[in-house]
Amino acid sequence: MRVVHEPTGGSERTLATAVEFADGLLSQARGLMFRRSFPGDYALVFRFGRVANRGLHMVFVPFDIDAVWLVDGEVTASKRLPAWRGLGRGRANTVLELPAGAAEGVEPGDTVRVLDGDGTDVTTGGG
Repeated sequence: MRVVHEPTGGSERTLATAVEFADGLLSQARGLMFRRSFPGDYALVFRFGRVANRGLHMVFVPFDIDAVWLVDGEVTASKRLPAWRGLGRGRANTVLELPAGAAEGVEPGDTVRVLDGDGTDVTTGGG
């Protein structure tokens, strides 16, 4: 699997090649808390069954991350969240957590998709 960014009027680029889904209640609640590291090619994907305001916190997360909020693959918000004290909120049915710097240049209105090995978009398939 991979996470692909398609900027408006730009060329496609891969943001991550190691993708993990946090589709269950416990995995969504835990997120990246208590992890010691975050590989540079990794993405944690939260898929939800409906669009709503989705908040993230960085309590017990010892490294900075980039967060991207999506509605049906369209970016609604993107923010760098600092370790331990970061907070973010956006409207989404999918939220991505990426290593700090991975979402550089990802802007509202762009498209970000999670593709399986066959190229099928699985961005909103959970929840």
